[in-house]
Amino acid sequence: MKFEGEFSSLFIGKNNIVREYCTINRGTNASGSTKIGNDNLLMSYVHVAHDCVIGDNTIIANGVQIGGHVEVDNYAIIGGSTPIHQFCKVGKYSMVGGGFRIVHDIPPYIVAQGEPLRYSGINRVGLKRKNFSKESRNLIKNIYQDIFNSNMARKEY
Repeated sequence: MKFEGEFSSLFIGKNNIVREYCTINRGTNASGSTKIGNDNLLMSYVHVAHDCVIGDNTIIANGVQIGGHVEVDNYAIIGGSTPIHQFCKVGKYSMVGGGFRIVHDIPPYIVAQGEPLRYSGINRVGLKRKNFSKESRNLIKNIYQDIFNSNMARKEY
């Protein structure tokens, strides 16, 4: 609906696996391009709308529907059949459970799940698999607890 015949592009990096029936839209006047980094896995029926940026080494499971202007940072994992609302950001090394709507940003290193979507700690297993030291994982956990287990309003983070 936004496309008006302007020059726009789609950049897809190296070593990506794009499975059956995926749709990926090029950019519009808003940014001019959609960009997909390197070494990503987009499973069957994934939709990437216009003006999105997908980082490197992400796993986007079957049926994920990514709205326009979404940013998915490096090493994020998004579970199957998850819709992502336009303009949302999914932080690096985060993991989102399958089938849960993403309607607000997901911070880095977080596990998000539930309806409505909520944070349920850090992605400890993912961080360990990516060789984050125990000290680094504990630091991330402590920061998570300081921010998300406090009484601060979201705008205060």
